[in-house]
Amino acid sequence: MWAIWLREKRGLRELRVLESLKNMIYETNNQILPKCEQVMHDSLNEAFKRLQAASQRIHKLQEREQGEREVQTDKLMAGEKQRTALWEAFLEEQQNKQAEVDEEHRKAMERLKQQYVDMEKDLAKYVSF
Repeated sequence: MWAIWLREKRGLRELRVLESLKNMIYETNNQILPKCEQVMHDSLNEAFKRLQAASQRIHKLQEREQGEREVQTDKLMAGEKQRTALWEAFLEEQQNKQAEVDEEHRKAMERLKQQYVDMEKDLAKYVSF
């Protein structure tokens, strides 16, 4: 009898454990899991919104940087064109000065030749006496 009573007690205990497990599974399926899903869904939506906002800010920063790079490139190109124009003007000025110096040298050589011709004529006058 005592053995029967122990078996019944054990059976009741196992039945209560199984009933408790059934209740826990029911509560988990119907209450906890939906709450977890909702929290996860809300968290993912918030994370997605933040990622979108960060992506938009990064895109704006990239556009601003690109614009600044283009302005900087334009400034560099304008400076290069100006330096090229100045260099060409300098070279032209140097060529003009060289032409002036060459012309002055040619005229000086002509004057010297003429002076030597005149000196030879004068010398010929003195030698012929």
